[in-house]
Amino acid sequence: NPASVMKLLTTQAALELLGPGYRWATPVWLTGPRAGGVLDGELVIQGLGDPTLVLERVWLLLRRVQQQGVRHIRGDIVLDRRAFEPGSAEEAPLSPADFDGEALRPYNVQADALLLNYKSIAFTFHPDAATGQAIVTAEPRLADVQMQEAVPLAAGPCGDWRAQLQPDVSNTARWRFAGRFPLACGDKTWMLAAPDPARYNARLLSALWAEMGGSLAGQVRDGVAPAAPASFELSSRPLPEVVRDINKFSNNVMAQQLFLTLGRVQGGAGSPAAAREVMRRWLETNFGVAGAAAVVDNGSGLSRHNRVSAELLALLLQRAWAQPTMPELLSSLPLAGVDGTLQRSAAGRGRAHLKTGSLRDVAAVAGVVLGDSGRRYVLVAIVNHTNAGAARAAFDALVEWTADDRRPE
Repeated sequence: NPASVMKLLTTQAALELLGPGYRWATPVWLTGPRAGGVLDGELVIQGLGDPTLVLERVWLLLRRVQQQGVRHIRGDIVLDRRAFEPGSAEEAPLSPADFDGEALRPYNVQADALLLNYKSIAFTFHPDAATGQAIVTAEPRLADVQMQEAVPLAAGPCGDWRAQLQPDVSNTARWRFAGRFPLACGDKTWMLAAPDPARYNARLLSALWAEMGGSLAGQVRDGVAPAAPASFELSSRPLPEVVRDINKFSNNVMAQQLFLTLGRVQGGAGSPAAAREVMRRWLETNFGVAGAAAVVDNGSGLSRHNRVSAELLALLLQRAWAQPTMPELLSSLPLAGVDGTLQRSAAGRGRAHLKTGSLRDVAAVAGVVLGDSGRRYVLVAIVNHTNAGAARAAFDALVEWTADDRRPE
């Protein structure tokens, strides 16, 4: 089990099969006559898997609608999310909590053809000693959801401040924190996944449209996009920038969006089965027996069923080095001691581009190390064991040993 190192397979396959110029489109239709700022019809938004529809870009999409002369929508806002198909009941998680019981962790957010702002909310806590409270702000605001505006302060060290807050989302229309926030922490921000993801898009769009001065007579609902050409499209950032976010910060949700996009574009269906078949063909074609032996469950590595060999990962990195897209993949990997998930690493500081992976009972690392001689080396190490976390020191030593390639004979 490679854990998040699985993202190397997903991102390299995407760079080769989709190409570095690939961008996701989000088509938008204004279905009806417009006059005096009124759309006498429906606003339709079709999701095609864009993993970059964060709050700012959702705002830009709605701003484009207003630039078309629309302030009031007499019909509904219709969301077409059919581009991604769920897996079978036997293979697909039924809820974000199914993997590890942590439903509020953003990394457990499920893929969605119209994934808005990762279905998450950023809570910022600003302690005010004079009032004995920490001011709580939430971004974005959601329609029909009450957010707690302050929590009591606690004395003592900062420690595990998240656990001390005790979030309570038993009522999905009223988020609260039952605990306290340590004064010693200073300002902190905590990203939490929405406890009711099925209603997140509707709540976000309703609230944001109203904040922008728009009004809606109908509702936000799922539906089907028209067959006619779209009024306009919102384009994503190019694929290499998305690959960089996936690998630098080990973004599971973006990786799954990319995985299902491979299925939609290359396999004819945005389903886990189609994506697995695309990956199977690509691995067998380019890596022979080593590729055929791989077991691809999902594209993020957040799985107990993915299986790859260290040999396959080494062959993958060697192949990537020889491809025209080598700079895109290499620059997407965390640089030891500099950025991403390896920002605090002391091993190979500034000399190693490495993707790491961690799950319970799994530790892994794979990438490219620059030696003292100026040569570059592929490095792969995977440990599957109940005490896998103890291997990190050995991984660091391996990186340093690889970089020190001017040892005497």
